[in-house]
Amino acid sequence: MTLARHKRELSVAATYAALLGVLAIATPRFFQQEFLDTWVSNAPMLIAAVGMTLVILAKHIDISIGSQFSICAVIAAFCAKLGWPMPVAAGATLVAGCAMGAINGIFVALIGLPSIVVTLATMVMLQEALRLVRQGAPIYDLPADFQWFGQSQLAGEITLLLMAALVFAVFAYAMKSLAAGRAVYAVGSDTEAARLAGVRPKRVVFGVFVLMGLLTGLAALLQAVRFTQITPYSGNGLELAVIAAVVVGGTAISGGRGTILGSLLGVALLGTITAALIFLGGEPYWEKAIQGAVILIAVASDALRRRGT
Repeated sequence: MTLARHKRELSVAATYAALLGVLAIATPRFFQQEFLDTWVSNAPMLIAAVGMTLVILAKHIDISIGSQFSICAVIAAFCAKLGWPMPVAAGATLVAGCAMGAINGIFVALIGLPSIVVTLATMVMLQEALRLVRQGAPIYDLPADFQWFGQSQLAGEITLLLMAALVFAVFAYAMKSLAAGRAVYAVGSDTEAARLAGVRPKRVVFGVFVLMGLLTGLAALLQAVRFTQITPYSGNGLELAVIAAVVVGGTAISGGRGTILGSLLGVALLGTITAALIFLGGEPYWEKAIQGAVILIAVASDALRRRGT
């Protein structure tokens, strides 16, 4: 019964293992030069994918995540340039993420507007606001005590991976064992039934959008500490990558079904495909094509599943 319930995760895990096997045979240099870097570079995406999983489980979508990510990365870099201590800069970044998530949550949960419309509007508004403020100019020469959290690169990479693992573990446990996690599933499965069972759907939906913003801010912070400069476009295309990873991991776009573990596997699979394409000299546009195809296939298979029940 357990295996049947997690067949999507098992199939993604098998595909990931097969991909690693092919790479080990075809290009062993990938594991010597790129494998660890792939996990380091995808750790921020895993954190963002955890937030997107919550939103989609609640039967909503957030396509403003890329714009939120760009703004949070710029805020983190700007605070670092001002000489603020890392905890203060990190706090400002997370507060900014929460605020942007709360704006989406107000319009979706409290006013009742469709999430795709709201987040499309906020995506464009945030993009243009950032363009107006920065005029496309990067923030250069970030201080040494900001890069890699003031540690060596190796220690910073380990810290980044541990933080991503902690976020994954906390939310995987919460979604499986806590009432708040079960409430998200209930709202995504049947909002009215959840309300009759004592769950407050508006509060749940508002909460997942705030968490989405918080985790986007954390992901942007972890991305920012990896570089000496931050561009205002660091989050461009992130929404497509994150949604693709979540749905390929088995989270139903119609809500109510999916796991945090599945999203981890989706990030691992798509992240490795992207890294392998770049490592082997493939064309960059194939990354977006694969992500788009994954979303289309996932939506179609979900629709067929619901039609067959």
